[in-house]
Amino acid sequence: MKLDRAGLPFITGALVPAAALVLARRWGWAVPFAAAAGALAFFFRDPDRVTPEGDDLVVSPADGEVVVAGEPDPAAVPPGSWLQVSIFLSPLDVHVNRIPFTGRVTRVAYTPGQFLPAYRGEAASQNERNEIWIERDGVTVVARQVVGILARRLVCRTHAGAEVAAGERFGVMKFGSRMDVFVPPDSTLGVAVGDRVRAGETILARLAPRPEGV
Repeated sequence: MKLDRAGLPFITGALVPAAALVLARRWGWAVPFAAAAGALAFFFRDPDRVTPEGDDLVVSPADGEVVVAGEPDPAAVPPGSWLQVSIFLSPLDVHVNRIPFTGRVTRVAYTPGQFLPAYRGEAASQNERNEIWIERDGVTVVARQVVGILARRLVCRTHAGAEVAAGERFGVMKFGSRMDVFVPPDSTLGVAVGDRVRAGETILARLAPRPEGV
């Protein structure tokens, strides 16, 4: 099983005492540490995904449950006009994040904040978060990593100026969190509240056709 490298210090931190206790024949004491290592390996798993092809597609950047699909929260929306899809990740979901839209990263903006439960609406505007703006042919899509009450660390491995492709891995959120995606208001959403989505595979939206030469 492939693991995201961000999890290696946590997994190793549990495996080392487990191994030491086994060598010391402290079997009962070793079990909780071994179980913790297994749980951490499960959390940081990084499965391969097959991304659908299409220049008009916006794919999910995260696994989880859709909690917003449609009009954006006025308190949390970036400047401009958008439709919003928000995804809540439980600790059981894959937390590796993927690029939602092929293009060029024009902005990566980190904002410190609180650690409210990620499923609450105000988490999008009050919690610690990181926004990735991606543009192609005059169209912009924004993906926002948001920490939760358990997730207190965001990892983002892309930067302004990077050329990215939909489905590429770009980061990870540690221990329960939320992902907000903002697409142009003339897009057609492909998900509804309550749907389960998979990073890099589920189509969140289709962009509207653009006139020739635009």
